[in-house]
Amino acid sequence: MPPAPHPAPLATRARWRVVDALDAATGALRPARGLLPYLYLLPAFAIILVIVAGLYYIGDASLRVLDRATFRPSEDLSLTNFVNIYERAGYRSVMWRTFQGAAIVTAVCLLLAFPYAYLMVRTPSRLLRKVLLFNLFLPFFLGQVVRAYGWLIILGQQGLVNTTLAGLGLPGVSILYTNTAVVIGLIQYMLPFAVLMLAPALTAIDSDIEAASESLGARWWQTLWHVVLPLARPGIVAAVVVVFTITLTEFAIPAILGGGTNDYVANAIYDAFFRVSDMGAGSALGIVLIVIGTTLAAGLFAALGTGTMGIGRGART
Repeated sequence: MPPAPHPAPLATRARWRVVDALDAATGALRPARGLLPYLYLLPAFAIILVIVAGLYYIGDASLRVLDRATFRPSEDLSLTNFVNIYERAGYRSVMWRTFQGAAIVTAVCLLLAFPYAYLMVRTPSRLLRKVLLFNLFLPFFLGQVVRAYGWLIILGQQGLVNTTLAGLGLPGVSILYTNTAVVIGLIQYMLPFAVLMLAPALTAIDSDIEAASESLGARWWQTLWHVVLPLARPGIVAAVVVVFTITLTEFAIPAILGGGTNDYVANAIYDAFFRVSDMGAGSALGIVLIVIGTTLAAGLFAALGTGTMGIGRGART
């Protein structure tokens, strides 16, 4: 006759009862399982609600002109702040500098990021892949301000660039506190983002497709142009949108490397809010930046037919 089993400890039995209670509660919720996907979306809806509320207050402030006598916004609504952005040469110059710089940074980042991402994805060497990944993620461990001050050391009058030129017997260059310095700093800052957007798209391309193209007589540049680039379009679009939109709203690098004379729109918004206390002008600049940036991104999606970043389209084809 087998011995009688020992009763489970009290703590174990209590845990079993808790598990049984949770299982019963879950079973009671099963009829409402169809609502679970919508419950998962509640955090996203909450974030959207906060953004919409913020945009409402910014839009309302953009329609109120600052009273210079009392430094209070006007009660009446008008488009004066938006008219000032169009009429004042300073605002137009900042807008032009911002969008021109964002376009240059986006183009250069794409040209540099594509071969980097392609080599990182396609190289058979594990060591090289690890080195490329390490170099890709290393800048994220350094703050944006730290990297900007590093460029101060490199591009300064006694910095690495001019010291190297002097050692070669060449005249020095004055790059610091110019828009060129700002663009260089932004390219270095945005390049990892572009690589991260391109790498998954290139990984999804089967290498056998490239091998088949080459076996049919296509040269490497023909394979790149007619096979790789079209298949990598979702990653290219993602890289363009991410790099361009983040560059549009950049603040620290233009402030540090521009020396106060090469501000971008974000710097102008900061000055309007915190230096002259003109909330209406700052809000109007923000609204213009949002509208133009969103319109350009939407136009890019519409032109390339990548409203869903090509995921569904790629799956069907």
